[in-house]
Amino acid sequence: MSNVTTLARPYAKAAFELAEADDATGSWNDMLVLASTLVSEESLANLLQSPEVTNNQILDILAGTAGEAFNSRFRDFLSVLAENKRLPLLPEITNLYQRLREEADKLLRVRVVSAFELDDSQATRLKDALARRFDREILLESEVDSSVIGGAVVYAGGQVIDGSLRDRLTKLSNSLSN
Repeated sequence: MSNVTTLARPYAKAAFELAEADDATGSWNDMLVLASTLVSEESLANLLQSPEVTNNQILDILAGTAGEAFNSRFRDFLSVLAENKRLPLLPEITNLYQRLREEADKLLRVRVVSAFELDDSQATRLKDALARRFDREILLESEVDSSVIGGAVVYAGGQVIDGSLRDRLTKLSNSLSN
């Protein structure tokens, strides 16, 4: 586990709890993504490292750039991050927040790597099968990799389901060489 993740985790949890209390997990996600994007911009990232720039100046820049996109509660959250010199953690806080939100909403992000693009029918059947298996709504991300040859490799949470032709050929080759 990285140090960044360790530092970001309590802030992500606090953000999620604040968002849930306001029944606004979706809008908090949007605000976090925007703030994360802003602090990742090279010019602002350099300002965050400068000892000559105060927390209030950084917050003013963020709020000014975001306009009306940040509500007062989120600005308070940003203020706490700024006071603790944790604004550079916003990208990781956002990632952790999204995981907490997906868990609470019983969503599972699944990445499917196949030799060919999945058509709508295949994607739907795969999502339905995975939803039954994991008892969650599936957010399917598809990727094409010709080295898979045929079939697909499914990355769901911490599990890998390898139904690729490449895997079958490797197993066959291993069994023939033994």
